[in-house]
Amino acid sequence: MVEAVQAREFDLVLMDLNYARDTTSGAEGLDLLSRLRDIDPTLPVVVMTAWASLDLAVEVMRRGARDFVAKPWDNARLLPIVRTQVELGSALRRGERLEEENRLLRGDGGSAAAGRPILIAEAPAMRPVLEMIDRVGPSDAAVLITGENGSGKGTVAQALHSVSARAARPLVTVNAGGLSEGVFESELFGHVKGAFTDARADRVGRFELADGGTLFLDEIANVPPGLQSKLLRVVETGEFERVGSSRTHRVDVRILSATNSDLHQEVAAGRFRQDLLFRLNTIEIRMPPLRDRRPDIPPLAHHFLRQHAQRYRKRVTGFEPAAMEALLAHSWPGNVRELDHAVERAVLMTQAPQVRAIDLGLRAAPEDSRRLDDMSLEEVESFLIKKALGRFDGNVSRAAEALGLSRSALYRRLQRYGL
Repeated sequence: MVEAVQAREFDLVLMDLNYARDTTSGAEGLDLLSRLRDIDPTLPVVVMTAWASLDLAVEVMRRGARDFVAKPWDNARLLPIVRTQVELGSALRRGERLEEENRLLRGDGGSAAAGRPILIAEAPAMRPVLEMIDRVGPSDAAVLITGENGSGKGTVAQALHSVSARAARPLVTVNAGGLSEGVFESELFGHVKGAFTDARADRVGRFELADGGTLFLDEIANVPPGLQSKLLRVVETGEFERVGSSRTHRVDVRILSATNSDLHQEVAAGRFRQDLLFRLNTIEIRMPPLRDRRPDIPPLAHHFLRQHAQRYRKRVTGFEPAAMEALLAHSWPGNVRELDHAVERAVLMTQAPQVRAIDLGLRAAPEDSRRLDDMSLEEVESFLIKKALGRFDGNVSRAAEALGLSRSALYRRLQRYGL
Protein backbone atom coordinates (compact mmCIF):
# COMPACT_ATOMS: atom_id res chain seq x y z
CA MET A 1 0.00 0.00 0.00
CA VAL A 2 2.73 2.48 0.95
CA GLU A 3 4.66 1.77 -2.25
CA ALA A 4 1.50 2.19 -4.34
CA VAL A 5 0.65 5.58 -2.80
CA GLN A 6 4.24 6.73 -3.33
CA ALA A 7 4.09 5.68 -6.98
CA ARG A 8 0.76 7.20 -8.05
CA GLU A 9 -2.19 9.30 -6.96
CA PHE A 10 -5.33 7.69 -5.56
CA ASP A 11 -8.76 9.26 -5.06
CA LEU A 12 -9.35 7.52 -1.73
CA VAL A 13 -8.07 4.71 0.53
CA LEU A 14 -10.61 2.45 2.24
CA MET A 15 -8.64 0.46 4.80
CA ASP A 16 -9.12 -2.01 7.64
CA LEU A 17 -7.31 -1.48 10.93
CA ASN A 18 -6.34 -5.11 11.49
CA TYR A 19 -4.47 -7.41 9.11
CA ALA A 20 -2.80 -10.19 11.11
CA ARG A 21 -4.87 -13.14 12.33
CA ASP A 22 -6.17 -12.76 15.90
CA THR A 23 -5.13 -9.09 16.02
CA THR A 24 -7.77 -6.61 17.22
CA SER A 25 -5.73 -3.70 18.62
CA GLY A 26 -5.74 -1.70 15.38
CA ALA A 27 -2.07 -0.79 15.88
CA GLU A 28 -1.11 -1.95 12.39
CA GLY A 29 -3.78 0.17 10.77
CA LEU A 30 -3.00 3.24 12.86
CA ASP A 31 0.66 2.97 11.88
CA LEU A 32 -0.26 2.64 8.21
CA LEU A 33 -2.64 5.60 8.49
CA SER A 34 0.14 7.81 9.88
CA ARG A 35 2.51 6.73 7.10
CA LEU A 36 -0.08 7.44 4.41
CA ARG A 37 -0.72 10.91 5.83
CA ASP A 38 3.02 11.64 5.85
CA ILE A 39 3.23 10.68 2.16
CA ASP A 40 0.12 12.58 1.00
CA PRO A 41 -1.73 14.80 3.55
CA THR A 42 -4.54 15.41 1.02
CA LEU A 43 -5.31 11.70 0.45
CA PRO A 44 -8.76 10.87 1.89
CA VAL A 45 -8.60 7.77 4.11
CA VAL A 46 -11.74 6.04 5.38
CA VAL A 47 -11.05 3.49 8.13
CA MET A 48 -13.08 0.34 8.80
CA THR A 49 -12.98 -2.04 11.75
CA ALA A 50 -15.14 -4.63 13.47
CA TRP A 51 -13.66 -3.62 16.85
CA ALA A 52 -15.08 -0.12 17.17
CA SER A 53 -14.87 2.01 20.30
CA LEU A 54 -15.08 5.74 20.93
CA ASP A 55 -11.41 5.96 21.96
CA LEU A 56 -10.32 4.17 18.80
CA ALA A 57 -12.56 6.35 16.62
CA VAL A 58 -11.13 9.53 18.14
CA GLU A 59 -7.56 8.28 17.67
CA VAL A 60 -8.27 7.40 14.03
CA MET A 61 -9.65 10.89 13.35
CA ARG A 62 -6.76 12.49 15.25
CA ARG A 63 -4.29 10.73 12.97
CA GLY A 64 -5.96 12.19 9.92
CA ALA A 65 -8.65 9.76 8.73
CA ARG A 66 -11.58 11.48 7.05
CA ASP A 67 -14.17 9.04 8.37
CA PHE A 68 -14.63 5.93 10.49
CA VAL A 69 -16.95 3.02 9.59
CA ALA A 70 -17.83 0.14 11.92
CA LYS A 71 -18.21 -3.35 10.46
CA PRO A 72 -20.46 -4.88 9.35
CA TRP A 73 -21.12 -1.86 7.19
CA ASP A 74 -24.19 -0.86 5.22
CA ASN A 75 -23.57 0.11 1.58
CA ALA A 76 -26.33 2.72 1.80
CA ARG A 77 -24.18 4.51 4.41
CA LEU A 78 -20.76 3.71 3.00
CA LEU A 79 -21.27 4.90 -0.58
CA PRO A 80 -22.24 8.51 0.33
CA ILE A 81 -19.21 8.67 2.64
CA VAL A 82 -16.88 7.53 -0.15
CA ARG A 83 -18.47 9.87 -2.69
CA THR A 84 -18.25 12.90 -0.41
CA GLN A 85 -14.64 12.27 0.63
CA VAL A 86 -13.51 11.76 -2.97
CA GLU A 87 -15.07 15.12 -3.92
CA LEU A 88 -13.61 16.95 -0.92
CA GLY A 89 -10.19 15.35 -1.44
CA SER A 90 -10.21 16.37 -5.09
CA ALA A 91 -11.06 19.97 -4.19
CA LEU A 92 -8.33 20.07 -1.54
CA ARG A 93 -5.69 18.73 -3.93
CA ARG A 94 -6.68 21.20 -6.64
CA GLY A 95 -6.23 24.07 -4.20
CA GLU A 96 -2.89 22.87 -2.86
CA ARG A 97 -1.41 22.33 -6.29
CA LEU A 98 -2.49 25.71 -7.57
CA GLU A 99 -1.02 27.40 -4.50
CA GLU A 100 2.25 25.54 -4.99
CA GLU A 101 2.37 26.67 -8.61
CA ASN A 102 1.61 30.26 -7.58
CA ARG A 103 4.35 30.22 -4.93
CA LEU A 104 6.90 28.97 -7.44
CA LEU A 105 5.87 31.65 -9.93
CA ARG A 106 6.22 34.31 -7.22
CA GLY A 107 9.58 32.86 -6.20
CA ASP A 108 8.44 32.21 -2.64
CA GLY A 109 9.62 28.58 -2.64
CA GLY A 110 8.32 25.97 -0.23
CA SER A 111 4.93 24.31 -0.41
CA ALA A 112 1.43 25.05 0.73
CA ALA A 113 0.57 24.31 4.30
CA ALA A 114 -0.32 20.67 4.64
CA GLY A 115 -4.05 20.09 4.73
CA ARG A 116 -5.04 23.70 4.10
CA PRO A 117 -7.24 24.12 1.02
CA ILE A 118 -6.58 27.08 -1.24
CA LEU A 119 -9.47 28.59 -3.17
CA ILE A 120 -8.77 29.54 -6.77
CA ALA A 121 -10.16 33.02 -6.50
CA GLU A 122 -8.90 35.75 -8.81
CA ALA A 123 -12.35 37.00 -9.82
CA PRO A 124 -13.83 40.06 -8.08
CA ALA A 125 -16.94 38.00 -7.24
CA MET A 126 -14.80 35.81 -4.96
CA ARG A 127 -13.39 38.64 -2.85
CA PRO A 128 -16.35 38.67 -0.41
CA VAL A 129 -15.94 34.91 0.06
CA LEU A 130 -12.24 35.21 0.89
CA GLU A 131 -12.85 38.18 3.19
CA MET A 132 -15.59 36.31 5.05
CA ILE A 133 -13.39 33.22 5.49
CA ASP A 134 -10.63 35.38 6.96
CA ARG A 135 -13.08 37.22 9.21
CA VAL A 136 -15.23 34.40 10.63
CA GLY A 137 -13.03 31.34 10.03
CA PRO A 138 -11.11 31.69 13.33
CA SER A 139 -14.38 31.90 15.31
CA ASP A 140 -16.76 29.13 16.37
CA ALA A 141 -19.71 30.76 14.60
CA ALA A 142 -22.12 28.53 12.70
CA VAL A 143 -21.79 29.21 8.98
CA LEU A 144 -24.28 28.41 6.23
CA ILE A 145 -22.65 28.13 2.80
CA THR A 146 -25.05 28.60 -0.09
CA GLY A 147 -24.58 28.22 -3.81
CA GLU A 148 -25.34 26.06 -6.79
CA ASN A 149 -24.26 22.44 -7.11
CA GLY A 150 -20.61 22.11 -8.07
CA SER A 151 -19.70 25.68 -7.10
CA GLY A 152 -17.22 24.70 -4.37
CA LYS A 153 -19.15 24.86 -1.09
CA GLY A 154 -17.19 21.93 0.32
CA THR A 155 -13.92 23.70 -0.36
CA VAL A 156 -15.16 26.75 1.57
CA ALA A 157 -16.00 24.48 4.52
CA GLN A 158 -12.48 23.04 4.38
CA ALA A 159 -11.02 26.55 4.34
CA LEU A 160 -13.13 27.70 7.31
CA HIS A 161 -12.03 24.71 9.36
CA SER A 162 -8.38 25.10 8.40
CA VAL A 163 -8.13 28.68 9.73
CA SER A 164 -10.02 27.93 12.96
CA ALA A 165 -8.65 27.01 16.38
CA ARG A 166 -10.07 23.54 15.67
CA ALA A 167 -7.85 22.89 12.66
CA ALA A 168 -5.90 20.16 14.46
CA ARG A 169 -9.13 18.34 15.29
CA PRO A 170 -11.35 16.38 12.85
CA LEU A 171 -13.49 17.89 10.11
CA VAL A 172 -16.31 15.35 9.76
CA THR A 173 -18.66 15.53 6.77
CA VAL A 174 -22.23 14.29 6.53
CA ASN A 175 -23.99 14.29 3.17
CA ALA A 176 -27.57 14.76 4.35
CA GLY A 177 -28.81 14.38 0.79
CA GLY A 178 -27.38 10.87 0.57
CA LEU A 179 -28.97 9.49 3.74
CA SER A 180 -32.42 7.95 4.00
CA GLU A 181 -34.63 8.90 6.94
CA GLY A 182 -34.21 5.41 8.37
CA VAL A 183 -30.43 5.73 8.88
CA PHE A 184 -30.10 9.48 9.40
CA GLU A 185 -30.49 9.48 13.18
CA SER A 186 -28.07 6.59 13.65
CA GLU A 187 -25.56 8.24 11.32
CA LEU A 188 -25.53 11.51 13.27
CA PHE A 189 -26.00 10.31 16.84
CA GLY A 190 -24.87 6.68 16.73
CA HIS A 191 -26.69 3.69 18.18
CA VAL A 192 -26.24 0.97 20.74
CA LYS A 193 -26.17 -2.75 20.09
CA GLY A 194 -29.68 -4.15 19.66
CA ALA A 195 -31.32 -0.76 19.02
CA PHE A 196 -32.78 -2.18 15.80
CA THR A 197 -32.53 -5.34 13.71
CA ASP A 198 -29.14 -4.68 12.08
CA ALA A 199 -27.54 -3.02 15.11
CA ARG A 200 -25.04 -5.80 15.87
CA ALA A 201 -22.64 -3.52 17.74
CA ASP A 202 -22.44 -0.04 19.24
CA ARG A 203 -21.85 2.66 16.65
CA VAL A 204 -20.26 6.06 17.15
CA GLY A 205 -22.16 8.87 15.42
CA ARG A 206 -20.75 11.79 13.47
CA PHE A 207 -21.27 14.27 16.32
CA GLU A 208 -19.07 12.20 18.62
CA LEU A 209 -16.44 11.76 15.91
CA ALA A 210 -16.35 15.53 15.43
CA ASP A 211 -16.07 16.33 19.15
CA GLY A 212 -13.61 19.20 19.55
CA GLY A 213 -13.62 19.77 15.79
CA THR A 214 -16.03 20.71 13.03
CA LEU A 215 -19.09 18.97 11.60
CA PHE A 216 -19.97 19.84 8.00
CA LEU A 217 -23.62 19.12 7.17
CA ASP A 218 -23.82 19.15 3.39
CA GLU A 219 -27.20 19.39 1.61
CA ILE A 220 -28.77 20.51 4.89
CA ALA A 221 -32.13 21.24 3.24
CA ASN A 222 -32.64 17.50 2.82
CA VAL A 223 -32.76 16.73 6.55
CA PRO A 224 -36.10 14.93 7.09
CA PRO A 225 -38.65 17.22 8.82
CA GLY A 226 -39.19 14.71 11.62
CA LEU A 227 -35.50 14.83 12.57
CA GLN A 228 -34.98 18.59 12.41
CA SER A 229 -36.07 19.02 16.03
CA LYS A 230 -33.43 16.52 17.20
CA LEU A 231 -30.79 18.26 15.12
CA LEU A 232 -31.87 21.62 16.57
CA ARG A 233 -31.43 20.29 20.10
CA VAL A 234 -27.84 19.14 19.60
CA VAL A 235 -26.96 22.35 17.71
CA GLU A 236 -28.32 24.42 20.60
CA THR A 237 -27.06 22.38 23.57
CA GLY A 238 -24.49 19.90 22.26
CA GLU A 239 -26.55 17.12 23.90
CA PHE A 240 -28.02 13.97 22.33
CA GLU A 241 -28.68 10.29 22.92
CA ARG A 242 -27.60 7.40 20.76
CA VAL A 243 -30.45 5.48 19.17
CA GLY A 244 -31.65 2.87 21.65
CA SER A 245 -30.01 4.52 24.67
CA SER A 246 -31.22 6.91 27.37
CA ARG A 247 -27.71 8.07 28.28
CA THR A 248 -27.09 11.70 27.31
CA HIS A 249 -23.83 12.54 25.55
CA ARG A 250 -22.41 16.04 25.25
CA VAL A 251 -20.05 17.27 22.54
CA ASP A 252 -18.26 20.49 21.58
CA VAL A 253 -18.70 20.82 17.82
CA ARG A 254 -18.64 23.73 15.40
CA ILE A 255 -21.41 23.44 12.79
CA LEU A 256 -20.89 24.30 9.14
CA SER A 257 -23.67 23.55 6.69
CA ALA A 258 -24.31 23.96 2.99
CA THR A 259 -27.22 23.90 0.58
CA ASN A 260 -28.16 24.78 -2.97
CA SER A 261 -31.74 25.50 -1.84
CA ASP A 262 -33.28 28.75 -0.60
CA LEU A 263 -33.89 27.83 3.04
CA HIS A 264 -36.06 30.90 3.58
CA GLN A 265 -38.42 29.57 0.90
CA GLU A 266 -38.24 26.13 2.49
CA VAL A 267 -39.25 27.72 5.81
CA ALA A 268 -42.16 29.55 4.15
CA ALA A 269 -43.30 26.27 2.59
CA GLY A 270 -43.20 24.51 5.96
CA ARG A 271 -40.43 22.10 4.97
CA PHE A 272 -37.68 23.54 7.18
CA ARG A 273 -37.78 24.80 10.76
CA GLN A 274 -37.21 28.51 11.11
CA ASP A 275 -35.54 28.15 14.51
CA LEU A 276 -33.07 25.62 13.02
CA LEU A 277 -32.28 28.01 10.18
CA PHE A 278 -31.54 30.78 12.70
CA ARG A 279 -29.09 28.47 14.50
CA LEU A 280 -27.33 27.43 11.30
CA ASN A 281 -26.90 30.78 9.58
CA THR A 282 -25.22 32.98 12.15
CA ILE A 283 -23.07 33.84 9.14
CA GLU A 284 -24.03 33.09 5.54
CA ILE A 285 -21.44 32.81 2.78
CA ARG A 286 -22.69 32.73 -0.78
CA MET A 287 -20.47 30.88 -3.23
CA PRO A 288 -20.92 32.52 -6.65
CA PRO A 289 -21.55 30.33 -9.69
CA LEU A 290 -18.74 29.96 -12.17
CA ARG A 291 -20.52 32.17 -14.71
CA ASP A 292 -20.11 35.05 -12.24
CA ARG A 293 -16.37 34.49 -11.78
CA ARG A 294 -15.16 34.12 -15.35
CA PRO A 295 -11.63 35.45 -14.65
CA ASP A 296 -11.16 32.22 -12.67
CA ILE A 297 -11.97 30.03 -15.68
CA PRO A 298 -8.51 30.19 -17.35
CA PRO A 299 -6.48 29.33 -14.21
CA LEU A 300 -8.97 26.62 -13.28
CA ALA A 301 -8.92 25.18 -16.79
CA HIS A 302 -5.12 25.17 -16.98
CA HIS A 303 -4.91 23.51 -13.60
CA PHE A 304 -7.38 20.78 -14.58
CA LEU A 305 -5.48 20.35 -17.84
CA ARG A 306 -2.19 19.70 -16.04
CA GLN A 307 -3.90 17.37 -13.60
CA HIS A 308 -5.63 15.23 -16.23
CA ALA A 309 -2.72 15.26 -18.67
CA GLN A 310 -0.56 13.78 -15.92
CA ARG A 311 -3.24 11.31 -14.92
CA TYR A 312 -3.76 10.01 -18.46
CA ARG A 313 -0.09 10.40 -19.47
CA LYS A 314 -0.84 12.67 -22.41
CA ARG A 315 1.35 15.48 -23.73
CA VAL A 316 -1.22 18.27 -23.79
CA THR A 317 0.26 21.67 -23.06
CA GLY A 318 -2.58 24.18 -23.31
CA PHE A 319 -5.67 25.44 -25.11
CA GLU A 320 -6.05 26.82 -28.59
CA PRO A 321 -7.49 30.38 -28.52
CA ALA A 322 -10.83 29.14 -29.87
CA ALA A 323 -11.01 26.54 -27.10
CA MET A 324 -10.39 29.13 -24.37
CA GLU A 325 -12.95 31.38 -26.03
CA ALA A 326 -15.47 28.53 -25.87
CA LEU A 327 -14.70 27.98 -22.19
CA LEU A 328 -15.24 31.66 -21.40
CA ALA A 329 -18.46 31.83 -23.41
CA HIS A 330 -20.06 28.72 -21.91
CA SER A 331 -22.75 29.26 -19.25
CA TRP A 332 -21.44 26.45 -16.94
CA PRO A 333 -24.68 25.29 -15.33
CA GLY A 334 -22.64 22.60 -13.53
CA ASN A 335 -20.07 25.16 -12.33
CA VAL A 336 -16.49 24.18 -11.41
CA ARG A 337 -17.35 20.47 -11.38
CA GLU A 338 -18.61 20.71 -14.97
CA LEU A 339 -15.47 22.60 -16.03
CA ASP A 340 -13.32 19.86 -14.51
CA HIS A 341 -15.23 17.18 -16.43
CA ALA A 342 -15.11 19.16 -19.69
CA VAL A 343 -11.33 19.55 -19.47
CA GLU A 344 -10.93 15.89 -18.57
CA ARG A 345 -12.95 14.94 -21.66
CA ALA A 346 -10.86 17.25 -23.82
CA VAL A 347 -7.60 15.72 -22.58
CA LEU A 348 -8.91 12.28 -23.44
CA MET A 349 -10.27 13.28 -26.85
CA THR A 350 -7.58 15.55 -28.24
CA GLN A 351 -4.93 14.23 -30.60
CA ALA A 352 -3.08 17.55 -30.75
CA PRO A 353 -0.61 19.24 -28.38
CA GLN A 354 -3.29 21.79 -27.48
CA VAL A 355 -6.96 21.32 -26.70
CA ARG A 356 -9.25 22.40 -29.53
CA ALA A 357 -12.76 23.79 -29.09
CA ILE A 358 -14.26 20.64 -30.60
CA ASP A 359 -12.47 18.50 -27.99
CA LEU A 360 -14.43 20.17 -25.18
CA GLY A 361 -17.80 19.02 -26.46
CA LEU A 362 -19.49 22.27 -25.39
CA ARG A 363 -22.51 23.75 -27.07
CA ALA A 364 -21.93 27.20 -28.54
CA ALA A 365 -23.25 30.06 -26.49
CA PRO A 366 -26.55 31.39 -27.91
CA GLU A 367 -25.10 34.80 -28.81
CA ASP A 368 -22.39 33.21 -30.95
CA SER A 369 -25.02 32.42 -33.57
CA ARG A 370 -26.57 35.89 -33.56
CA ARG A 371 -25.62 38.74 -35.86
CA LEU A 372 -24.31 41.95 -34.30
CA ASP A 373 -27.19 43.78 -35.99
CA ASP A 374 -29.61 41.85 -33.74
CA MET A 375 -27.82 42.72 -30.49
CA SER A 376 -28.23 45.65 -28.14
CA LEU A 377 -25.24 47.88 -27.38
CA GLU A 378 -24.70 46.12 -24.04
CA GLU A 379 -24.87 42.68 -25.67
CA VAL A 380 -22.31 43.73 -28.27
CA GLU A 381 -19.98 45.05 -25.57
CA SER A 382 -20.34 41.83 -23.55
CA PHE A 383 -19.72 39.74 -26.68
CA LEU A 384 -16.54 41.66 -27.58
CA ILE A 385 -15.21 41.41 -24.02
CA LYS A 386 -15.66 37.62 -24.10
CA LYS A 387 -13.84 37.46 -27.42
CA ALA A 388 -10.94 39.52 -26.10
CA LEU A 389 -10.64 37.41 -22.95
CA GLY A 390 -10.64 34.25 -25.03
CA ARG A 391 -8.00 35.63 -27.39
CA PHE A 392 -5.65 36.38 -24.48
CA ASP A 393 -6.39 33.27 -22.37
CA GLY A 394 -8.29 35.29 -19.77
CA ASN A 395 -5.49 37.85 -19.23
CA VAL A 396 -7.50 40.90 -18.12
CA SER A 397 -4.66 43.40 -18.63
CA ARG A 398 -4.01 42.35 -22.24
CA ALA A 399 -7.73 42.17 -23.01
CA ALA A 400 -8.25 45.67 -21.59
CA GLU A 401 -5.36 47.02 -23.70
CA ALA A 402 -6.80 45.44 -26.87
CA LEU A 403 -10.24 46.91 -26.14
CA GLY A 404 -8.84 50.38 -25.40
CA LEU A 405 -9.95 50.25 -21.75
CA SER A 406 -8.17 50.63 -18.46
CA ARG A 407 -7.91 47.50 -16.33
CA SER A 408 -10.32 48.95 -13.74
CA ALA A 409 -12.83 49.91 -16.45
CA LEU A 410 -12.78 46.35 -17.81
CA TYR A 411 -13.26 44.92 -14.32
CA ARG A 412 -16.33 47.15 -13.85
CA ARG A 413 -17.75 45.79 -17.10
CA LEU A 414 -16.96 42.22 -16.07
CA GLN A 415 -18.98 42.77 -12.90
CA ARG A 416 -21.81 44.53 -14.77
CA TYR A 417 -22.25 41.71 -17.28
CA GLY A 418 -21.55 38.87 -14.86
CA LEU A 419 -18.47 37.73 -16.80
